[in-house]
Amino acid sequence: MIITPLLFLFLVIVFVLLFLFLNTVDKRKWLSALISLILTPFVFFFMFYPFLNIISSYHHQKYFDSEAWIESPALRYEMIDNTMASDTLIGASKESITKLLGKAEWLSWDESKKTHDADKWNYGLGIEPGAFNTKQERVEITFQNGKVIALKPYQEEITFENEEE
Repeated sequence: MIITPLLFLFLVIVFVLLFLFLNTVDKRKWLSALISLILTPFVFFFMFYPFLNIISSYHHQKYFDSEAWIESPALRYEMIDNTMASDTLIGASKESITKLLGKAEWLSWDESKKTHDADKWNYGLGIEPGAFNTKQERVEITFQNGKVIALKPYQEEITFENEEE
């Protein structure tokens, strides 16, 4: 494990909270401090750290990999940030996008033409983990003259087929 300032800060917070709690049980400060010191790692790793992971929205970032993109659609959100930052797909043709990402999952709707826009492909990125996450990740790839000019991530509400409205 790597000792970071944030880890040290969280350990100190857990120690202080344990000390204050144990001080209400027994007024001997040396005993409260000793028990708090012993219990701090256990409380941190078995109570505080899991709770922190549930409420935070941190997820691992991965480099773009065409094979992983096609095989694991639910984990695409891990690759999209790197893909956009590195401009991996900008300037690619529709054929190469089909080869790298697979066939477009759906096309955007063009309200002015009242039809689907063949130059705006959409892909689902999966659901980013987190306890309070109610949205699913998507990306829209925009083409101009057969080449990618933009990637636009967006979110949609998660809906289930058997939900009553």
